[in-house]
Amino acid sequence: MTELELSTQVLLIVLGAAIMLALLGLVVSVSMPASDRWNKRFFIAYFTVLVLYIGFCTADAFTYRRPDMRAAQTVIYYFETLFCTLLLPMLTAYILRCSGEDWLHSPVFRLAAALWGLGFVLLNIAPFTTWLYYATPENSFCRGPLYPLVIILPGSIAVLDLACVIRWRFRMPRRYFVAFLVGIFPIVLTLLVHLVYSAFDLFGISISICAFSMFLIILYDQGAQILRQEREIANQRASIAVLQMRPHFIYNTMMSIYYLCRQDPDLAQRVTLDFTTYLRKNFTAIASDRLIPFSEELEHTRAYLAVEQAQFDGRLFVDYDTPHMDFSLPPLTLQPIVENAVKHGMDPDAEPLHIWIRTSGTDSGSEITVENSGASFEPADDGEPHIALGNIRQRLEMMCRGQMTITPREGGGTVVKVTIP
Repeated sequence: MTELELSTQVLLIVLGAAIMLALLGLVVSVSMPASDRWNKRFFIAYFTVLVLYIGFCTADAFTYRRPDMRAAQTVIYYFETLFCTLLLPMLTAYILRCSGEDWLHSPVFRLAAALWGLGFVLLNIAPFTTWLYYATPENSFCRGPLYPLVIILPGSIAVLDLACVIRWRFRMPRRYFVAFLVGIFPIVLTLLVHLVYSAFDLFGISISICAFSMFLIILYDQGAQILRQEREIANQRASIAVLQMRPHFIYNTMMSIYYLCRQDPDLAQRVTLDFTTYLRKNFTAIASDRLIPFSEELEHTRAYLAVEQAQFDGRLFVDYDTPHMDFSLPPLTLQPIVENAVKHGMDPDAEPLHIWIRTSGTDSGSEITVENSGASFEPADDGEPHIALGNIRQRLEMMCRGQMTITPREGGGTVVKVTIP
């Protein structure tokens, strides 16, 4: 086997891997959720161009140095260069968008487009002159005196892309930054080598690496999209649960206020204020998709328990031991846990219900403990129109990597622990 044949086989193996990766990226791009249409369209266009480029590279490998394919070789090299250089300004647009720039009106993108436009003009002139490149009668590639321009123009775009990635690295996720570096740096290096030495084989390798890095970005986008959807679903469940507050709780509270207005007007005012605070905190939680200070969640819980204590006069006692409050948690975490404790632990025929709420700082974060006497409650959802414990656990995991454990309490009751890193 000659050196040329061995080199061709190695190149075909590399191109085969690259086209499989590009086709896989195209399939994943087509099946992407349409929530971000720009990203979807970009990746479809990018991997389509990539597939076409690799296809013409493969055709080039089969026709190179075949005199009977000289005319076809000219056409193949034209499209091979066209699609290869087109990938670079497309990458410029994506980098700018990931950096928060208005890519369409950015001077950087306009410069990249202008450089590509000049290269496109040269590419169309090349078949009619020997100044840039030409094919020998044996169908071998030869450089013309102005051939460096063919490399310098796309090389300038690649260097521009690399400079943008380094300059705006703090504006994009770290995974994007690493993927862009891995994808662009080999292309820049290959173009520099190609200025002084024919490095067509290296183009296949560098483009394969770029395809792999862009494919990783797609996978990261897909994972982030799925996580956002799960978070939205969890928040929607919480919102629906808030809107479906127990009707009998609202009814009993309003009736208690009604009777207290005559029997104890001062207590009626306090209960009305506590109930208003409870409602306000509930509906504020609907619009919140971020962590809130524990003090706000504790205020919500105090308001709820104050209303319940007014209704269960002398049958509900609450102890607060919360010296550690400098942490945040998802809204509607503590209050629903306490609500479950009241709902399952209160028994008119049993002893008064006691609830203990404690917080503490640990080496790994913060811990909330809710204990109740009386009957225990199961961690499984029971279909009641209140915030299910499973939903609380899901939101803790997604929003702050927190955990919730539910265990029986010695002597009766339940212990719920929430740990937040």
